[in-house]
Amino acid sequence: MIGYTTIGTKDLEKALAFYDALLGELGGKRVMEMKNGQLYGFAQGPLFGVTKPFNGDNQNCGNGNMIALRCGSKEKVAEVHAKALSLGGVDEGAPGDRSSGFYGAYFRDLDGNKLCAFTMG
Repeated sequence: MIGYTTIGTKDLEKALAFYDALLGELGGKRVMEMKNGQLYGFAQGPLFGVTKPFNGDNQNCGNGNMIALRCGSKEKVAEVHAKALSLGGVDEGAPGDRSSGFYGAYFRDLDGNKLCAFTMG
């Protein structure tokens, strides 16, 4: 079971404003401040962290890395995707059926990190 995930950022304040609004759509809120970042918590599931890289090097996005955010409905997937784009995120795939009951939408945050909003069934 995953306890938490983190993504890197170049501009912590901009990233926190983005994720405060985006994760708020899913009931997420700030739960633990760290020296270089912030962890968000939810009623269920792992924590989600946004941080400047600990080693001080530049943030970069891993090829093939992605964080998936579980949503309760197809409507919520569309809302989260639209919210991400309204906050300056970049579309990587509009909401839609993908396969075997998987419904998802893809986007990149302000730093280029790839995320998916999804629901099953």
